[in-house]
Amino acid sequence: MLTVSNLSLRFGKRILFDEVNLKFANNNCYGVIGANGAGKSTFLKILSGEIDPTSGNVSLNNGARMAVLSQNHYAYDECVVLNAVIMGHNKLWKIMQEKEEIYAKADFTEADGNRASELEADFAEMNGWDAETDAAQILSSLGIKEESHYKCVKELSGNEKVRVLLAQALFGNPDVLLLDEPTNDLDVETIMWLEDFLADFPNTVIVVSHDRHFLDSVCTHMVDIDFSKINLYSGNYTFWYESSQLALKQRGDQNKKTEEKRKELQSFIERFSANMSKSRQATSRRKMLDKLTVDEIKPSSRRYPGIQFKQEREAGDQIITIENLAAKAADDTILFKDISFSINKGDKIAVLGSSGLTTTKFFEILTNHEKPEKGEFKWGVTITTAYLPNDNSSFFNVDLNLIDWLRQYSAEKDETYIRGFLGRMLFSGEETFKNSKVLSGGEKVRCMTSRMIMTGANMLLLDEPTNHLDLESITAFNNALIDYKGTVMFTCHDHEFVNTVANRIIEITPKGVIDKMMPYDEYITNPEIKILREKMNK
Repeated sequence: MLTVSNLSLRFGKRILFDEVNLKFANNNCYGVIGANGAGKSTFLKILSGEIDPTSGNVSLNNGARMAVLSQNHYAYDECVVLNAVIMGHNKLWKIMQEKEEIYAKADFTEADGNRASELEADFAEMNGWDAETDAAQILSSLGIKEESHYKCVKELSGNEKVRVLLAQALFGNPDVLLLDEPTNDLDVETIMWLEDFLADFPNTVIVVSHDRHFLDSVCTHMVDIDFSKINLYSGNYTFWYESSQLALKQRGDQNKKTEEKRKELQSFIERFSANMSKSRQATSRRKMLDKLTVDEIKPSSRRYPGIQFKQEREAGDQIITIENLAAKAADDTILFKDISFSINKGDKIAVLGSSGLTTTKFFEILTNHEKPEKGEFKWGVTITTAYLPNDNSSFFNVDLNLIDWLRQYSAEKDETYIRGFLGRMLFSGEETFKNSKVLSGGEKVRCMTSRMIMTGANMLLLDEPTNHLDLESITAFNNALIDYKGTVMFTCHDHEFVNTVANRIIEITPKGVIDKMMPYDEYITNPEIKILREKMNK
């Protein structure tokens, strides 16, 4: 068990969290959530010992081992991949190294023999004879092919290095596993494997992630950093979100009696528990909701952007027709070819591709920022488009405050009008005078979203809209697209976002297009489509 006692962290006058007392038990997965800047990653660094708290302490049971997902992608560049994974179990790796040094001695003594015997006993107790096999199995499950297992880590691509570091953290059955954004740079199949691995993991997992589907799939508890406190709640992310919203609504309902509120909360718990028991994640580890009490449900201080996309003009039946579209990368690699399809009014299409370069090139062509190698497309005469690019840096190379920045894109120049759109994106008061050049990634996306909302477009083109956003903004964007009456074409790595918005999946490949009118979960789990995808992407 991992125990946090009277923990506080202060930076000058700023209190990040104060007097935190928590216990993390085996067979549970804890998702750490909080607004941007709340201290999620910092909290994990304190648990791992990388950062010292201002006061209080963290204690791990005697003999227990903690593993941490390394954020340094270059730390193991000179190591063989398989060895880098085994290094995740530091004690086992040291035994292996010492054994090797002893057996390499030319003058092997009786003392060396005794020491080697001790090491062999410890090695066997730690399942050392299976270490390479276990490491190789994890690597293969994470998409690192067998021929790469004996390469140096520096020979791998960036996302392959991330997978090696993840394999290192998972190796050797640690008693406590700390993971900060483990799904970054993983494809959907690998994420599904990781979800299943963690669901069956018998020890303690503490994870920070912006992937709501991942949090829902693996978490038995949420660790919420809010009001400079850290509170522990049973249930997954969706339960925490919906229950906190219900509690917030009830707090504002002055006329409803306490007993009526209690019954409403209890009914919510029962309904949510019933839904969870029918889901794919209904394992014994995930039945924590049965133990919930009404008193656990509390409102959150989180602020959610007011994202609402409305069409100024309803689209006609002709949206866009695409015929034989093709594009290449700078090195002449074929990104896609023979792409032909038309869009129906009201379609919400998730566009998949073999890489971000593929999907970005596709959107840049449709918005006339790039020219295709071949083919053509034609928009309907009633269509007005709004585009959210993946790379928005060119929009912010101007020395303007946020009011003047947004005013550039508005026919109505009145400051009150402009402030209304900024306010919906949580820019108010002095924040509206912030210079556009110094915005964070998430702030830039919120500004670009304000610009889109202003257009009143009936066709939205979105290239990775959730990049840089916090969970609150992702949730608000997600709900806005569900409610939007127009047509949407988007690409996104957020599983929940895609699954709840898209009614159609279009995958663009080097050999043509796969076009299916179905939800995302059905698309990625259908065996026939999986075979077709592998064939088309070769």
